[in-house]
Amino acid sequence: MKLLEGKVAIITGGARGIGKAIALKFASEGAHVAITDLIYDDNVKAFEAELNAMGIKAKAYASNAALFDETQKTVDQIVADFGGVDILVNNAGITRDTLLLRMTEEQWDTVITVNLKSAFNFTKAVLNTMLRRKGGSIINMSSVVGVSGNAGQANYSASKAGLIGLTKSVAKELGSRNIRCNAIAPGFIITDMTAKLPEDQRNAWLQNIPLRRGGTPDDVANVALFLASDLSSYVSGQVINVCGGMNT
Repeated sequence: MKLLEGKVAIITGGARGIGKAIALKFASEGAHVAITDLIYDDNVKAFEAELNAMGIKAKAYASNAALFDETQKTVDQIVADFGGVDILVNNAGITRDTLLLRMTEEQWDTVITVNLKSAFNFTKAVLNTMLRRKGGSIINMSSVVGVSGNAGQANYSASKAGLIGLTKSVAKELGSRNIRCNAIAPGFIITDMTAKLPEDQRNAWLQNIPLRRGGTPDDVANVALFLASDLSSYVSGQVINVCGGMNT
């Protein structure tokens, strides 16, 4: 039997990068997958078809995760379409990197809203269905910079540190209802976002990684699979670094 056979998972920002890898991994292990993205474009439509071709039920939803009411409507529709939710991966996120001296209020607010408030929105929205199903796994996508900080990323680091605090609080509040909450803190993961970095900056990152390579979205997806499945049934409130030893 597959690890997530018959489970229903929501993955925010699930059509590209790490979110896409997690969706594919979950589907390969038998989960039905609902992915959300800001818009339903050709890329999202093609990925939705790819997931359905794997023999599971998959559906994509255009949703702004930063808006509370819109999030609730999206989750209500997912519950209506799938019958409930067992797994939530709060993966939606953006960057607006610059030194604090130059950072605008808008750059701060936008990153905090998209990266942190969206996780609150979706977590709150899925609670009723998870409570009815007497269990669930919530996975928040944090970052190593949420643990250690990083120059030029005060907004991003703060949002990812906030996700760690949210993770630990949710784990304590809902553990008695068999709802687990954990966070993943990826390090330097090779995605479209990191591919745009200058070569000297990428090399500087690699020099600080004991394994001497960047991670892949699959490296993160494997940990998400562990946290979503019963393999981690006694793991809650934890932050798992997926960083090649960089944050040790």
